Amino acid sequence: MTDASSAIQYACAHCGRTNRILRERLLDNPTCGGCKKKIFPNSPVTVTDSNWPQQIDACPIPVLVDFWAPWCAPCRTVAPLLEQIAAERAGRIKVAKLNVDENPQLAARFQVNAIPMLMIFRGPLLVDEIRGAVPKATIEAHLSRIS
Repeated sequence: MTDASSAIQYACAHCGRTNRILRERLLDNPTCGGCKKKIFPNSPVTVTDSNWPQQIDACPIPVLVDFWAPWCAPCRTVAPLLEQIAAERAGRIKVAKLNVDENPQLAARFQVNAIPMLMIFRGPLLVDEIRGAVPKATIEAHLSRIS
């Protein structure tokens, strides 16, 4: 039997149901008890000013956040790379996208003055950032340092 400190509670990315996850099973990308899908998504999730605490601050695995805008051509070149990373690292890294035009509070909070801007978080802590459109190998190198 495991004690309560060896488990966390986290909401499913698909249905929102809160699931109890044993810490030793965290990186196995467990299945939701409600919808039976993987709790951590294999594609980028949309983050907003309002859902940031649940999606980023409370996330038990590292999160790569893409600060972007639809009119930004370099952002559109980075998007497919992030889709690939989300699929390849599902359950180990969560990839999120934040539209800076629609969410100015977070863009200001993190002093995003140029896009694309990629930031890596462990819970509420910013642990790394990548400025500009960079190759996938560069993003992977940054992720390898934190996971």
